[in-house]
Amino acid sequence: MIKEATISAIPTSADGLSRVDGRAKVTGSARYSAEYKLDGMTYAVLVGSTITKGSIASIDTKAAEKAPGVLAVVTYLNAPKVPGYQVAKNPAKPEAKSGPLKVFYDDKIMLNNHPVAMVIADTFERAQYGASLVKATYNKEAHDTKPPKDLSKGTEPWGGKEFSRGTKDAWQNAPIKLEQEYTIPNEFHNPMELHAIIAKWDSDDKLTVWDKTQGVKATRGDIAKVFKLKEEDVQVNSQFVGGAFGSALQVWPHEVAAIIGAKVVKRPVKLVLSRPDMFNSVGYRPYTWQKIGIGATADGKLVGITHEAAGQTSSYEDFAEGPINTSKGLYACPNVTTHYKIVSLDVGTPTWMRGPGEATGAFALESALDELSYKLKVDPIELRMINYAKTDPDNGKPYSSKYLDEAYEMGAKQIGWKDRKVEPAQTMQNGWLVGYGMGGGMFGAYRDKATVKAVMAADGILTLQTAVSDIGPGTGTAMTLIAAERMGISPDKIKFEMGESSLPDAPMQGGSATTATVGGAVYDACTDLKQKFQKLMGNGGADKLDYAKILKDHNLPSLDVTVQSSLGADGQKYSMQSWSVHFTKVLVHPTTGVVKIDKVVCVADSGTIVSPKTARSQIVGGAIGGIGMALMEEGVIDHRYGRYVNNNFADYHVPVNADIPQIEALFVNKPDLQINKMGAKGMGEIALIGMAAAVANAVYNATGKRVRDLPITADKLI
Repeated sequence: MIKEATISAIPTSADGLSRVDGRAKVTGSARYSAEYKLDGMTYAVLVGSTITKGSIASIDTKAAEKAPGVLAVVTYLNAPKVPGYQVAKNPAKPEAKSGPLKVFYDDKIMLNNHPVAMVIADTFERAQYGASLVKATYNKEAHDTKPPKDLSKGTEPWGGKEFSRGTKDAWQNAPIKLEQEYTIPNEFHNPMELHAIIAKWDSDDKLTVWDKTQGVKATRGDIAKVFKLKEEDVQVNSQFVGGAFGSALQVWPHEVAAIIGAKVVKRPVKLVLSRPDMFNSVGYRPYTWQKIGIGATADGKLVGITHEAAGQTSSYEDFAEGPINTSKGLYACPNVTTHYKIVSLDVGTPTWMRGPGEATGAFALESALDELSYKLKVDPIELRMINYAKTDPDNGKPYSSKYLDEAYEMGAKQIGWKDRKVEPAQTMQNGWLVGYGMGGGMFGAYRDKATVKAVMAADGILTLQTAVSDIGPGTGTAMTLIAAERMGISPDKIKFEMGESSLPDAPMQGGSATTATVGGAVYDACTDLKQKFQKLMGNGGADKLDYAKILKDHNLPSLDVTVQSSLGADGQKYSMQSWSVHFTKVLVHPTTGVVKIDKVVCVADSGTIVSPKTARSQIVGGAIGGIGMALMEEGVIDHRYGRYVNNNFADYHVPVNADIPQIEALFVNKPDLQINKMGAKGMGEIALIGMAAAVANAVYNATGKRVRDLPITADKLI
């Protein structure tokens, strides 16, 4: 067991428990994947292609191999064969996509900066220098990185076939109707921590990695599959993750490359991606075009919604995020038609990005609903309440809980919605135009299967063990609070061990399911452990127990339980969703078009709030991400070369402190006891979903100018 996996709670302050890993992070004792020091460590640097499509004509590695400290240069010509890559092609489908990018597999170039070589040296600097000496020539082919104007020629991914409820395209027959198109550019995760891995072969068939991953069990399974190893012979460690939010949900080529490198040099290999590498190596939010047709009666009752969308994917692998999903169920609309396609380009594969397809789709849907409100001359909140869904419109099931109406009321009051003018461009504040906007969101409230081991030792310390990763939301803190309440002990008597594949099973941290899933297992494990202690005491077992004394009285060093927990059969009777609404007040300079976010109020309906401090951080973080999505984030490709020109923090703009206003996070905080016994549902995704639309709608209210292609930049307002 690696000791860094253990985190102990610090005392609770007046406003709730602070992060249990906070001290480790601010003092530097927390170790991230690139920070482990192993005997014989070596360092790898990737060499990327300078073309976007074609093949390698020649590759000269002699100078690099002779450079000081260089131990090996790996290319497709000398790389050991990866067993999982050796799959026979299907002659019946010669054009079929091959799946994830295979590194050092053949001479083909599939995207710009495609890894063509890896230099391994005894220091990082020597590896970098060696990489600069690798020279390749190419057989260049015409590439295509620009989404076509006509996206109807895309292909239907799995689950992407046309969906209809009620009458197809019924919006066209409504008394009041509109049809608009919306686009979202490529957006990139860019967490502060670069993706990194250390790979070490313990023997020919046993492997240990320290990796940035959102799920050590899933990563272990994927690595075992690629290298044809037994899962139990692969150990994956990921105790601390400096942000991921979708970018670490799968094994990427650089991870496979490091494992190959460790096999070649027979020593541990560390590979850390550069910031430019992050733009084409670990996924991104894909460029997406959307068209919304929406119709209503004169009194605001929705008649129909048609939502078409098309997003980009890579030439070698399909990725589909389903931006049309939100339109199926956010409002009580009897007639809904959706259609989704993907278009293959010579780019890297996209991936889920915090609040994935639902965030993309909510920008279009919530912008369109705002546009409809002006046509109807109905307040945007009133329009949503007219079409409030009390049961799931998609399947007819009752909701396990829904208090979105209360969220509307709370947020409107806090933002000062009463000050909003119905007509745009009517209010000035110190020479700036003032506008108010809102946008709502929904995301499935999921509960997966998880196993937790709980051990109470004779010193009164409770240790909880499970393999979940923590990508930043404060999982250890929430689990500590659940256990403290259930066991009736102080949080500083609890240790939470996680982030190792040798620990009991837990799913990926993604889809806003960790608190509901792992928290549910912690609750159940603590319940069973407490019952074990009560049985030791006999019929006179008290609710408030002195666990250390009971163990001492029975001459026991410890008592433990291992519990697997999941959603019960009764949960299938309900539609389980989390809900949010975001309100923004913006200031727009009438001459320069500069947009300032003056105030943000976000309200989450996500069941019981287990950890108030970290919950607020989730909501604030999502709101900041939404500000970036709305106003500044955009990956720019020079399509002549197929290369990103703003693949750095200087040119790829994200919100900084000067861009971030007062953000208020409010919670309905009513339990949903159908999902788990704490009543807690996910909130990570809903913190972002709808936020970009809230900003865009506020900008329209301020200026009368509707921006449908993100980001909203000054040139689009003047």
